Order: sequence, then C-alpha cells, then structure tokens
Amino acid sequence: MEKEFLINVSPSETRMAVLEDGRLVELSIERFNDRRQVGNIYRGKVENVLPGMQAAFIDIGMEKNAFLFVDDLRLKHEEGESKKSITSISDLLREGQEIVVQIIKESIGSKGARVDTDLTIPGRFLVLMPTVDYIGISRRIEDEKERERVKEIATRLKPEGMGLIVRTAAEGIGERDLEADRDFLFNLWQKILKKTKKGPVPSLIYHDHDLLYRLLRDLFTEEVDRLIIDDLPTYEKALELLNVLAPHLRGRVKLFSGDLFSVYGVEHQIEEALQRRIWLDSGAYLVFDQTEALTVVDVNTGKFTGSICLEDTVLHTNLAAAKEIARQIRLRNLAGIIIIDFIDMTDEESKKKVLESFTMELQKDKIKSNVLGFTSLGLLELTRKKTRPSLRGQLQQTCSCCEGTGYKYSLETQVAHAERRILKLGTDRSKDQALLIGVNPGIAALIIGPGGNHLNQLEKTMGKIIFIKGKEGLDLPEVQILAAGDLEYVQELALPVKTGDVIELQVMESHLNNPVDGIARIEGYIVDIEGAGKMVGKKVKIKIEKTFKTYARAVLL
Repeated sequence: MEKEFLINVSPSETRMAVLEDGRLVELSIERFNDRRQVGNIYRGKVENVLPGMQAAFIDIGMEKNAFLFVDDLRLKHEEGESKKSITSISDLLREGQEIVVQIIKESIGSKGARVDTDLTIPGRFLVLMPTVDYIGISRRIEDEKERERVKEIATRLKPEGMGLIVRTAAEGIGERDLEADRDFLFNLWQKILKKTKKGPVPSLIYHDHDLLYRLLRDLFTEEVDRLIIDDLPTYEKALELLNVLAPHLRGRVKLFSGDLFSVYGVEHQIEEALQRRIWLDSGAYLVFDQTEALTVVDVNTGKFTGSICLEDTVLHTNLAAAKEIARQIRLRNLAGIIIIDFIDMTDEESKKKVLESFTMELQKDKIKSNVLGFTSLGLLELTRKKTRPSLRGQLQQTCSCCEGTGYKYSLETQVAHAERRILKLGTDRSKDQALLIGVNPGIAALIIGPGGNHLNQLEKTMGKIIFIKGKEGLDLPEVQILAAGDLEYVQELALPVKTGDVIELQVMESHLNNPVDGIARIEGYIVDIEGAGKMVGKKVKIKIEKTFKTYARAVLL
C-alpha cells in the first residue's frame, strides 16, 4: 500500500492530508488563530465539585471550564504512592484548590475540554508519564522479539517512579537513540515541574507543538512513502526538523509548486466526505446521519443488481460498503457510538466475512475503536474514541436559516477557500504586477484583515499587489479578476474615490477602535469619516482627504 502525506499551507490555515493508494483517509486542519488543545498542560483551579456526577469543573483560563471525571483523577498519598481513587470526588477535591491537568479531549459544541491528571509528554520514540510507574509498548509493534527487546530497554531507561510508553517509531531503533529521547523528555518535564509551583493560576504551562512538528514526530515513519509540501518555508522547516528527528527520511520530503490538493484530488474527496450520501463504484450507496453522540450508517444496493443471486449481491455490496465505511469513519473523524445498518444477511458465514473485512480496515486507524459485533436486529455496533471535532464540525457550521437541519461552510473556511482561489489566479497571471479581485462584500474585510495585515501576507505569498473590491451578487467563496496589469492602471480602477472628491454617503457604523469616527462603504471600500461616530444611519456630505489601498480618510462638510 502506497502512503503519502500532503501539506497545504495558506495564510489562514495549514491542512494535512493522508492518502493511501491515492485515496484520502484522514484530514487535519490547524488554523493559526485556533491552535490544537489536546496535550496542553495547565495549572488550574477547582471551580465546582459535583458529587452527584463524580466530577469537577476546572478553571484553566479558557472560555468554558474543563471537565475532570473522578476516574481521571490521581492523587499522591502520604506513603508517596500514586493510586487511582474510588472514593467520592468531594473527599478528594475542594473548591479553590490548585491542580495540574492535561487536556485529553478538546471542547466540542457546548461542552468544555475534558482533562486528566495523568500527564503524558510525547517524544519521537517514547512517551514519558511523570505521574505513573508503568511501561507500555505500542500495539502496532507486532513482532514478539522486538517487543521484548524494546521493553527491556524501556525498563533500563525508565526514570524512577515514572512511566514510559514505547511508540511505534521505536521499532528497530537502538538504545542510544531511545536514551537521548528519554533525556529530552525528562529535561522537558523538569521545566514543566518548575512552572507548576509558581506563577498565575490559571495558566498554560506546556503547549504541544504545531501540526508540522507533530506529524514529523508522531506519524512520519518508514511506512510513509512521501511527504509533499506546497510551501517553501514549511518545506525547509521540515528538513531542518528531520535533521534531529529522522535524518534518514529527509529524502522522502518533496516540494510541490501548484495547487497541491486539487492535483491529487483531495479537494473533491473533502467535498464528498461532507455529503450525506456516498456512492460506491458498484452503484450501491451509503447514507451517513450524524448527531452529537451517535452516527448511523445505512447501506443500500442502489443501482447494483448483481449477476448470480440475491445472497451474493448482498454479500458483495456489504463487503464493498465495509471498506468504504471504515475509510469514511477515519476521514470524517466520526466518534462516540456508531451503528451500521448493513443489508440483511441470513447466512452467518456472510456476516463473519463482512465483520472480518470491516475490522481489518479499521486496524489502519490510529484512533482506538471497539467493534461490539452484530446486534439481534442485524446492526453492527461499535464505539470510537472522541478526541477532537469531526470533519463536519471543523469545516461547517449550523445553518442559521434552517436551524440545524442542513449545513454550509463556515465563514473561516470560505475565506480560506477564497484565498486559495486568489493564489491560483495569481499563479495564472504571473506576468501581471497587480490584480483587482472581486469578492462577496461579506468576506472582503476578512480577506483584508485588521489594518490590511492579512492582505499584506497574501501579497507577500503571491509576490503581487492585490486590491480587494466587494461585489454584490458573488457567492461567499467566489472570486473574480476585475482587472490585471501594471500597478498604476489597476489602482486607478480599484479605488472608487479620489483625494478631493465631495460625495454623500450613509454612515454604516462607528469605528471599532475609534468610536468618534464613523465608517461608510463604497463597493466594499471603507471610508473613515472623522467625527461621524454618532451619525450611524444618517446620510452625510463628506470630502475625501486621503486615499489608501484599502480605505480612505474623509471629513464632514
């Protein structure tokens, strides 16, 4: 099986796609204003203790308090031994008490993050567990001799009173490299330990690395054939990190110039994974209905009629569905309870074949699943660990028009989509010095960003001067080139006003940072009117004092 990682970098977000034999199986997205939380360690304060739920809410400085269940609470006893407590949580915690916790599940919807007091600090080959005396071996290391070898090494390297987990990447690695990884993690823990004893409460005392580093540390192994990156600085950073993490894998990192996700068919597969209905090559189809805690998958024969008999048709449809459902579970990041309604099978041997095929495909998933088997109604039941939002939760938001019965792309996703379209248009117009881009007025200001910072980054990436113009009638992610050429020509077309113009405009709102001033707009172009902050809704006569690329200054007449 050929396995590839693709990294697409844009001003708003970094996306990482995992392809197996050319098919998308996983997608990770990290937005620069919304970094990953799982793995972060906090010095927090107990806000509420709820004996009836055997849980507590911990203030860790986030919008919602974190949730700590009694089974995730480890306390030090007088004799110095760490032990899971089974008494009432009210006997173990009190309101106002300081506590060090680590996020194990991100906040999803209305729920805050879930935290644990058993801390884990991951390295390239090992995971250090400072609060528990334990040795664990990755279940993906299957060779028994290799498991024994790494277990013996881990036993020698384990710091006293602490634990180590040997990761899959440690297979075949010598003791010297494992020891270096242990030393790095132990020194990192000593730094974290100092922060747990002083400083403000609540506070973040350890933040896991960005998406690129985590990919190279946790996932980029001998099993991966290629890592393809479409951004030069990120490519150079990856090579630099691999000098330390895995020098022998540097040759597998490639730089790509162009629309990476489109060329590899990833964009289309992302769109497909957000659809309720998925068609199989045979003409059968799957239907996914997703709720907060439960996902139901329905298998239908559709256009597939088979050629031998009904039982054969049903078996072939269910076998094809089993493989695709396993892929979709990973790609959509479905979690919680999952119920699959395969087409009814009367033959127990057929059920066994479908179950074996499905279970084998799920083994490729790094997130733990528990397949419970077929129920008395013929439904296949399984659970999958929930650690972060689903693909739908990351890319879409509940529609305000239909109140949750349908979905549309989030504004951030549409801005990122528009940015990628702008970057592609810039590549196609390589000889032009400047571009006038028309976008929906609803995202024009977001593409420009505060003080034009976002637009400046976009220009730096493209190597061109860009003017953004709000144009009614365009869909949110739609982008049009209104003019292209040299700077003087495009600028004259881009700016709707000139210095000295006297015009009448309606004040739309007061200035966000300077409420004394008012804001008006002409085709998405901002006009900052001095002293018009209290005239919102009124039409005023103004004179343009000075024009800039993204806004103009004006005074009242």
